Amino acid sequence: MSSAMPRRVVTATLIGNFTEWFDFAVYGAVAVTLGRVFFPATDSVVSLLASLAVFGVAYVFRPLGGAVLGSVGDRYGRRVALSAAVLGISVATTLIAVLPSYATIGFWAPLLLVLLRCVQGLSAGGEWTGASAFLAEYAPPGRRGARAALISASGGLAIVAGTVLVLLLESTLDPAQMQSWGWRLPFLLAAPLGLTGLYLRLRLEETPVYQQLQAQDGVSGSPLRDTLRTERRTLLIAFACAAVTGVGFYYLATYFANAMSVGGSRRTALLVSSAALLVYVVLCPLAGRLSDRIGRRPVYVGAALAHAVLAVPVLLLVGSGSPWAAFLGMCLFAVPQAGLNVMSSIVLVELFPARTRSSGAAVAFSLGAGPIAGTAPLVAAALAASTGSPLAPALYLAAIALAIGLVLAKVLPETAGRSLTDDTHPAHAAGGPAAHETNADQARTSRIAGPA
Repeated sequence: MSSAMPRRVVTATLIGNFTEWFDFAVYGAVAVTLGRVFFPATDSVVSLLASLAVFGVAYVFRPLGGAVLGSVGDRYGRRVALSAAVLGISVATTLIAVLPSYATIGFWAPLLLVLLRCVQGLSAGGEWTGASAFLAEYAPPGRRGARAALISASGGLAIVAGTVLVLLLESTLDPAQMQSWGWRLPFLLAAPLGLTGLYLRLRLEETPVYQQLQAQDGVSGSPLRDTLRTERRTLLIAFACAAVTGVGFYYLATYFANAMSVGGSRRTALLVSSAALLVYVVLCPLAGRLSDRIGRRPVYVGAALAHAVLAVPVLLLVGSGSPWAAFLGMCLFAVPQAGLNVMSSIVLVELFPARTRSSGAAVAFSLGAGPIAGTAPLVAAALAASTGSPLAPALYLAAIALAIGLVLAKVLPETAGRSLTDDTHPAHAAGGPAAHETNADQARTSRIAGPA
């Protein structure tokens, strides 16, 4: 951050990530309204479920987007992939804002909404890990965790901004105005955000790591195929990392507010959830710095196991009926979740060699945080409804966190001191440092991680 280029790098990288999660929050907050606009039905529950189903379509297309944009990042450069991602997300979100309603064009309205959600999913598939790789490959020595933490923090901040904006609109406008045109206003913000992000990203230089890869003629012509052929173990480790991180994050960002609003005020639930997410935002940089000091493994494994321990007491606090108790529970949950999310941002980047980094990280993250974690709030709600107890979704979360935490304790290598220009297969030596590191990295890994 000591020169103009890193400042531009951080700004350009974060604005696209902010746009993605802002859309996530806005769509979730206006889902009821969108159900009435695009899926009119005599039963309001049917309309809402249809709207939420369209919301989930994006998660189905994320793995495909990760494969496509990840390959673009490895073949043509990280900057090109990031520019394509922010363009796709912002254009699709802006077009949703101007879509005619079902009353105007009939069946074409929901069909176009589905298509635009597919474009959003494809674009988002390469955004998170692409942005993480870009910041990490620019980060100064010993600060990669702190830089990657900005990705996690910006995502949390975007969710708060989107949620609060929708609440302000609902407080200002009457229901008829909100359904007629008010819901469109937050989506329209994607246009200036996207244009700014695209302009800034196009003006960036390629990362030093990718420039070195090009100079050494090391760019892969088929990075996705190379990843699937040589990095299968790494993909499985990264998939487990993304799955436990995503499940926890979607509990914090969506399910807790839904559980709290059952029998209570939706507005209060969203405000409490937003306040807890602000605590999470503050914790993210602390988690990144901690991992730079003591290593990624202890933070990642410890945070996963902490989720397993805290799941039941946190869900009991959230469902207690007291906003202050719910806020306390969410804040307790935010502590390990910040560790998981920040570690997911940096570890998935550090696990893969430079020539397949974008492809491997994007595919593994999209599979873990998309179809697996993206369905977690739905599964939790179904468990709570079928059993009538908040303990069911808590035990579901605890089981996932415990199982993956124990797996990561066995197979996750320490990556904090690894050189990002090293083009070997770093995850092949589970639980320890890579075989090929620079002298400085070897010394740092020994100090942070200890013996394998």
